[in-house]
Amino acid sequence: MNLNLDNTELVVLSACETGLGDITQGEGVYGLQRAFIVAGAKTLIMSMFKVNDEATQKLMVNFYHKWIETGNKRQSFLEAKKELRNEYKEPIYWGAFIMIGLD
Repeated sequence: MNLNLDNTELVVLSACETGLGDITQGEGVYGLQRAFIVAGAKTLIMSMFKVNDEATQKLMVNFYHKWIETGNKRQSFLEAKKELRNEYKEPIYWGAFIMIGLD
């Protein structure tokens, strides 16, 4: 939380369960996501449950290619997830990843 990430466009936490944290009454969720947002990161990609390494690699590579081409971070992420769903039908492969924050 004490880092200065005010100029950080995106933080990607692609390991298993990086979006989870401890729920504290009246405070919300404490975890990596909160720390990065408080430190100034504008957007985070993280996983909510265990992820498959191969599917994760494909998702991230496709996302970054699309983002570089279009400049639209959120749309690139959604399209990369949609394409991954075509290859891996089960949500266990693509459903863990979410994007939060500003566009």
